[in-house]
Amino acid sequence: MTGNSASELACARQPKPPRLFTLILLTALSVLPVNLILPSLPEIAADLHTDPALVALSVAAYAALTAFAEIIGGALSDRFGRRPVVLVSLAIFILASAGCALAGNIHVFLFFRTLQAAIAACFSIALVIVKESWGGQKAASKFGYLAMGWAVAPMVGPTIGGAVSELFGWRANFVMFAALGAIMLALAAHEIRDEAGVQRSHAHGYLASYRLLLGSPRFLIYAACMACSMGTLYVFLAGAPLVMNEALGGSSAKLGLYMGMVPAGFILGSYLAGRYASHMPIAGVLIAGRTLTCTGLLGGLALAVAGITAPPAFFAACIFIGIGNGLTMPAANSGILAVQPDLAGTAAGLAAAVSVGGGAVIASIAGLLLDEASTGRELLCVILIPATSALLTAGLAGLLDRRKTVAA
Repeated sequence: MTGNSASELACARQPKPPRLFTLILLTALSVLPVNLILPSLPEIAADLHTDPALVALSVAAYAALTAFAEIIGGALSDRFGRRPVVLVSLAIFILASAGCALAGNIHVFLFFRTLQAAIAACFSIALVIVKESWGGQKAASKFGYLAMGWAVAPMVGPTIGGAVSELFGWRANFVMFAALGAIMLALAAHEIRDEAGVQRSHAHGYLASYRLLLGSPRFLIYAACMACSMGTLYVFLAGAPLVMNEALGGSSAKLGLYMGMVPAGFILGSYLAGRYASHMPIAGVLIAGRTLTCTGLLGGLALAVAGITAPPAFFAACIFIGIGNGLTMPAANSGILAVQPDLAGTAAGLAAAVSVGGGAVIASIAGLLLDEASTGRELLCVILIPATSALLTAGLAGLLDRRKTVAA
């Protein structure tokens, strides 16, 4: 066989990567169910003749189970391939959505709502597909565009869910989920292909894979940066309503409008990552994102110390939380997936769980320092703790990458 023939054969064995648009839709669908049904909770409770607090479990339990689904789904994709895990996750999601729509009592509803969390595995796997399809710094750029879809879906979800519920009833939301899942299943079946002839690694058992990743300094540093970044966001989300409610005259509409500045900042940061991350080292993007966050928060703190405590000044500083996270998450995910390429799915799922879980722990600890008597200045000081920690871990990531480059 000639060199040209071998090259042509190798190219023929490489499947065409899925469109980035398809992967953006996949990640958006994976997070859309988290809060789309929030406006429908009272209607669900009334229709199923149950306690509203029990219906609220459908949101809290779903959010908790997404981490489990990401960990398991990522590990399974390393062993059996990306395509089958995506297709099975989508199939379970479709059936679960139909089950929720047909549920006649709260127990059946909660059972199928729990199964809906299977879709969460698709988020981590989409990241891995991007990494394997584009690779290198281009992957960090593509992650930025995926993150935009991941951010927009939860923002518009409650609005869409409320409108659909009001027009057609709460069950229509789950019919919509099933329809979207079916469309996504058709797209995924057509576009997502595992490499022909690739044998998935069986060298590591599941527990051994987790030990290997958790024993890697690079994995731990990138995951810690993600957890501290998420913690920065969670502290803001928990603290801002406490300290700004009175200043806004108790207006929920105004509070929601101001708090929406941070997700908008995340979309901007994700766009910047998509636009420029391919031209910068991964650690450089991390450091830039964390520096922007700390600079913005310090600017807000300086204004507060100077006596400028109006809500616009506070929230203008906090928008840099979103911008920084929008830059951080795509870059950190790119670094995570490069730690152990044969365990990319496991790494993506584990990192997602660590970042969300770690962020929740940080927010819980910060909650002990805040109450309704806290001021915006005090909240900014508390937010700066995880924000500074994230900047330090970004700096450590830069040092590790520099040492790796020198050693190479």
